[in-house]
Amino acid sequence: MTPDLKQYWPLFIGGDWVDAADGERIAVENPATGQTISEIAAAAQADVDHAVAAARSAFESRVLQEMRPSLRAELMLEVAALLKTRADQIAMVECLDNGRNLVAARNEALAAARYFTYYAGAADKLEGRMIPLGGAYHDYTIPAPYGVSAQIVPWNFPLQIGARSIACALATANTVVMKSPELSPLSLYLLAEVLADAGVPPGTVNIISGFGHTAGAALAAHRDIDHIVFTGSVPTGRAILKAAAERIIPCVMELGGKSAGIIYADANVEQAVNSTAIGIFTHSGQVCSACSRLLVHRSLHDEVVAGLVAAAGERTAGPGMEGHEMPPLISSQQLAKVERYCQQAIKQGATAVCGGSSLPRDGHFFPPTILTGTTPDMAVAQEEIFGPVLAVIPFDTPEEAIALANGTDYGLVAGVYTRDLALAHWSADRLSAGQVFINEWFAGGVETPFGGTKRSGYGREKGQEALLNYVQTKNVAIRLDGAGGGRPGG
Repeated sequence: MTPDLKQYWPLFIGGDWVDAADGERIAVENPATGQTISEIAAAAQADVDHAVAAARSAFESRVLQEMRPSLRAELMLEVAALLKTRADQIAMVECLDNGRNLVAARNEALAAARYFTYYAGAADKLEGRMIPLGGAYHDYTIPAPYGVSAQIVPWNFPLQIGARSIACALATANTVVMKSPELSPLSLYLLAEVLADAGVPPGTVNIISGFGHTAGAALAAHRDIDHIVFTGSVPTGRAILKAAAERIIPCVMELGGKSAGIIYADANVEQAVNSTAIGIFTHSGQVCSACSRLLVHRSLHDEVVAGLVAAAGERTAGPGMEGHEMPPLISSQQLAKVERYCQQAIKQGATAVCGGSSLPRDGHFFPPTILTGTTPDMAVAQEEIFGPVLAVIPFDTPEEAIALANGTDYGLVAGVYTRDLALAHWSADRLSAGQVFINEWFAGGVETPFGGTKRSGYGREKGQEALLNYVQTKNVAIRLDGAGGGRPGG
């Protein structure tokens, strides 16, 4: 069964569907076949101006600020309910434009719903505080929204990442202009339909698509935005930060990773192997928090590698709609990039014990790949590949393992496999990562804060901490007797 896809999707601005000002369109392909399945309007500067103006008008109208927080929560719960109702439709669309496995795609819709449910619960619990200044004064703080939040979403998890950013914005009474990824935009347009049907006020959330160098750059540099949320590559993040610096715009930046799992000598090997396989092969490795490096105690190296090869062999490559565990990479360019990294590593002395080259078939398929004989200085062990490629490196001591794990420019997540609780805590304390998984890769959930250190960015998404990135503290100090005469404090 396949959904009836619209052949063309306009931009969602001010609660209406509008064509791009210059009429330009972008073809959307199915990465499992390489065939065009739909077209979307390609936003340019005039369309970004239109969307930002709609968000600014909605913010200045105070439609969200004046709404009781409990009513904002009810609105968000309605969005969550509609997402659950339409989960099957959304899942099939995600399979077609993103290539995702059908079960995983349905889970994406449910995860998006969970973000709206979770942050709905926080909408009426954002509180200021009273600061005692003595009998003649009353002083309090307000968690105030920034205003117009520009949000740029990547192609690997567009619905889930888009939902978590929009939910935080609605909970805190910010308005949104979101640029969806041109490679996989359709699930976010389905979210736009859900937002409209749920009664989210027009203009509070606007969703556009377009190329990064046009629509994305125009949005990041726009003079009427107040806040930026970006998930993507380090080079693009750097460009966005330069634009933001011109107007001193606060940013939340999630810039990917090169995350390492550490398997200590006392680990449960079966558990560690299964968890690592999930960590690197999920969504064919197109995950910013993927376990793309595995540091294995030398005494377990051969056993762990044999287990990983067996786990890889159990996964089949094919269209996500058919339930295959290894869906396609997003594009031919991404496929070529992944293969290039593998071939370079092999030329430098690494061994592909499985995989290593693209599959000779329609679509953009790359098999699960395990590279042994890799060294820490190889590009395959230093740079984000965004494919199902695992670099295995042995170590001898815990100190060496920590040094290897921390030995890249990234610091998004890390993992530890051990039965020794003291060693687990010792390692977590020393790992340069925003999130550390112990004995299960991807442990945690919507409730747990997520974000990086070093070049992986800053700010936190998910959990209660995420809301702190969407508000700024406003202080109100009152002299009760009206006498005045206070002294400046800054």
